[in-house]
Amino acid sequence: MTDGGRAGAVGGTVAAGGMSVELPLWRAISYFRVLALIYALLRYFNSYLHFLHPVAGWIFLGALTLWTLATTRAFADPQRCSWYVLGFDLTLAVTGIVMSGLTDAPARISHGAPTLPTIWAAGTVLGCAAKGGWRPAAATGSVIGVANILGHGGPTGDNIHNIVLLMVAGCAIGYVIELARASEATLTRALQVEAATRERERLSRDIHDGVLQVLALVQRRGSELGGATGGGGTGGGSGGGADFAELGRLAGEQERALRTLMTGGPIPAQRRPRPDAAEPRDLTALLRPYADERITLSAPGTPVLLAAPAAGEVAAAVGAAVDNVRRHAGARARAWILVEDEPEAVTVSIRDDGPGFAPGRLGEAELAGRLGVSQSIRGRLLDLGGTAELYSAPGEGVEVELRVPRKATR
Repeated sequence: MTDGGRAGAVGGTVAAGGMSVELPLWRAISYFRVLALIYALLRYFNSYLHFLHPVAGWIFLGALTLWTLATTRAFADPQRCSWYVLGFDLTLAVTGIVMSGLTDAPARISHGAPTLPTIWAAGTVLGCAAKGGWRPAAATGSVIGVANILGHGGPTGDNIHNIVLLMVAGCAIGYVIELARASEATLTRALQVEAATRERERLSRDIHDGVLQVLALVQRRGSELGGATGGGGTGGGSGGGADFAELGRLAGEQERALRTLMTGGPIPAQRRPRPDAAEPRDLTALLRPYADERITLSAPGTPVLLAAPAAGEVAAAVGAAVDNVRRHAGARARAWILVEDEPEAVTVSIRDDGPGFAPGRLGEAELAGRLGVSQSIRGRLLDLGGTAELYSAPGEGVEVELRVPRKATR
């Protein structure tokens, strides 16, 4: 899988599930409801003899126990915890609060005795906060607060204090959840942009290495043949020269159009070595085809092994540098490729004795849509976690130094 595909897969996971931050919170809410249920049972066990109707209290707590255990998995999974589940949860909490005012002794209520569900009701508010944010949490907290005031003790200091704490906790958690979701959405968009950028860079490299090179060659050869045969000879020869010139002109137009687009669909794979990624590859063997009477290859006597994808990318970057030498350094220029095998990295240097170029020339070429250096060379090494440095001055040739770590990522 390419870098773009891998980044897209990561972004898809975050976007599709959207639960990487929320899941631990939902599990915590599920555990809280169970612990709150145990607390409510213990509190009632210690005080049920003081209630006016203790059997009614036990019936309610029995129903509360069954509901809590039955919805433990639902509250641990946001997909299972629907608004219907939360609505019934709220109904049960309000019922327990109202029943507390009917089953408990008035003296106990006036002294601030807790309701039958006690802090279990806070689990409903937290569930609504996790499901929909701070607004549903505030609405749920308001309903429970009104039930406390109307059904259990009236607007006492303890009641107001508990309601404020419940509202603050629910709204705070709901707001945090909304921020987490917004952050995940931003991360998803960033990963998608990164994936698109990397895929565009990969396509630009392939187009530069294949289509643009061919179009540039057709343009040059068409212009040469058109000029050579168009000036004299028979009428047929003149027509053939015009055809060649026209072909060269059209190829030049298409080359310029592709340089401005660089964002088309996938193109056929380039014909360069693409061995099995599971096997290491000898970089020297991949670089040997670039050596000829003008280009000298110097490498260690032993194989220079790299992971197959990394070796293929380094070889392609060297090929782009060699192509630049042949196109821009002049017909008599020579070049040398030096491979250095180090414990932590592999370094490949490509040096020529051509005319070189002035500072700022690479930036001008990139603005003009010529991406041989920025994409085919630097882009490949950056994708591998390596570096690509270019050194040149007018009249001093060009040196390209490629350095890729031994454990290159791809």
